[in-house]
Amino acid sequence: LCSDISPLLKDPVAFRTLIDLLEDHLRASFPKIDYIAGLDSRGFLIGPPLAQRLGIGFILIRKKGKLPGPTESVSYTLEYGKAELEIQSDAVEPGQKVVIVDDLLATGGTMCAASELMKRLKAEVLECLVVIELKLLKGSEKLNCIPFYSLLQFD
Repeated sequence: LCSDISPLLKDPVAFRTLIDLLEDHLRASFPKIDYIAGLDSRGFLIGPPLAQRLGIGFILIRKKGKLPGPTESVSYTLEYGKAELEIQSDAVEPGQKVVIVDDLLATGGTMCAASELMKRLKAEVLECLVVIELKLLKGSEKLNCIPFYSLLQFD
């Protein structure tokens, strides 16, 4: 498994268990969440079933040029260059509570960029949530004071 969620996705019992664990964590941690925001593209696989279970909406955070209408964008550095993320300008109202979801945290650049987008829209990021964290790359340290949760950690 290490840094690939594909085996989890292929196994319906394992995937259901994953969503159960994430749901239990969020219900125990936060009395009110307005939205789950998923990162392009694997956050789109975990976020919607989780949002459905919690009875809340799901927001897309996408690579540049993929969303219709007015968007807010932020560029960030990757290990291998630069990238840009976007969110629709009206995705959240100021003060709404959001949990950002992705499959993996490596260096933390994408998650930091997503958090910055939420900050620009004046949303409150309750937590950044991932299935797998690669601890050796110290990505969670980049998130500064944003709460962070990972189900599995690997060195």
